[in-house]
Amino acid sequence: MARRLMGLALLCLLASCSSIPRRAQHDLIGMPKSDLLACAGVPDRQAVTADGEVLEYRQDQQVQGPFTIKTPINFELDVGGHGTCHMVVALHGKLVAKIHYTGPSATLMGPYAACTPLVKSCVD
Repeated sequence: MARRLMGLALLCLLASCSSIPRRAQHDLIGMPKSDLLACAGVPDRQAVTADGEVLEYRQDQQVQGPFTIKTPINFELDVGGHGTCHMVVALHGKLVAKIHYTGPSATLMGPYAACTPLVKSCVD
């Protein structure tokens, strides 16, 4: 019984990590640029377009999957994927209009798990 509860808790934790970036794609729409900068920080790149701005945030450090098995005889098995993430935020009139994620961001924790550090403080 305790194992089942622990397994269920682990699955819930993994699901919550991958859902944060997806939630941000909806919850941050309409957020003022000043609030985005306060929670996500200064973007790595930005460009002015005819109808607003585009901000790019980069998370280039490899995020590993949650399970790595190592043995004493130099055998290592990584059961999760590795990923990075670039978050592209389109602003219209100083308000967030769209959020897109690019990069190989899939891990065992979900397709956008590597993007979680970019938006976690904005969603929480």
